[in-house]
Amino acid sequence: MKTEILSMNIAELEELLNSFGEKKYKAKQIFAWLHRGVGFDEMSDISKATREKLSTLTFLYYPEIRQKYVSAIDGTVKYLFAMHDGQLIESVVMRYKHGNSICISSQAGCRMGCKFCASTLNGRARDLSAGEILSQVITAQKDIGERIDNIVMMGIGEPLDNYKSVIRFLELVGAKGGLNIGYRHISLSTCGLVDKIDRLADEEFPITLSISLHASSDDERSEIMPINKKWHIDELLCACRRYFDKTGRRISFEYTLIHTKNDTPAHAKKLAKLLLKYFKGVPFHVNLIPVNEVAESGFKQGSEKSIQTFISILEQSGVNATKRRRLGSDINASCGQLRAENANKTN
Repeated sequence: MKTEILSMNIAELEELLNSFGEKKYKAKQIFAWLHRGVGFDEMSDISKATREKLSTLTFLYYPEIRQKYVSAIDGTVKYLFAMHDGQLIESVVMRYKHGNSICISSQAGCRMGCKFCASTLNGRARDLSAGEILSQVITAQKDIGERIDNIVMMGIGEPLDNYKSVIRFLELVGAKGGLNIGYRHISLSTCGLVDKIDRLADEEFPITLSISLHASSDDERSEIMPINKKWHIDELLCACRRYFDKTGRRISFEYTLIHTKNDTPAHAKKLAKLLLKYFKGVPFHVNLIPVNEVAESGFKQGSEKSIQTFISILEQSGVNATKRRRLGSDINASCGQLRAENANKTN
């Protein structure tokens, strides 16, 4: 099988070039071209012979934009990408005053089974390679013609379930000569793979860790998130505290508000008490997300008044909380729906 060149770092490109008698310095040139979304034929400062050799020895594919939607409200861009084998994934570019952010996928589908999430409806087809994760940023940046400044790993898939590829992606996306996106501008969201959280802390990437919590008791969390049956809330929050103690990076907790299931004043009080037990005196943040009303789940959003009451209770308890701004509401920008719809059409 050919080596996937987008997953290679500069040192590996140098070794490849050296293997067929080319100068190592060309590796940085090729790396820069690749991260601009350029094919072999367009690498103008690389000889034809070298380009032909690269084409023979390696595999290069940028995702096909199968569908693209642009919000008339806020300019959010949602992509349905087709990979080389036809697998579909989604990415979303969001525009903020502080720059452009992209939410990317780490797997084609997801096996975590969270009941409120569209990404898991058809299970996991396969993991994405580091190059395939990277290619979403490259392709979107090239398509919009603007720099992408921030990355959120919160699209289709569980990043820590594809650990090796995600770590290689982080190495590549922050590399000088390529996209060179700072790690403090990258956020990784996990449903709570405790062993991988501890491994991630040891990697020493200064990224932001976001935890999909969504409940304040094991019974409630296990009902909507099967991962909680393997690692209970106590184990998860202890791992989060270890992550903070090791990295000094503030933890963000995502909490999807589901009408009557977890959004009452009593739930807010329980959530505040729970988090303060582990994080009192250290910075953390709660990101409240009105549930995306996916037909298959049957979950509904509460009223705006109930959401504001929830926030108020958290703040009065000393917990920093905000409601996530919903971008691309006119194009269903939440990940997973396009992939599920297209999968159903082909079945």
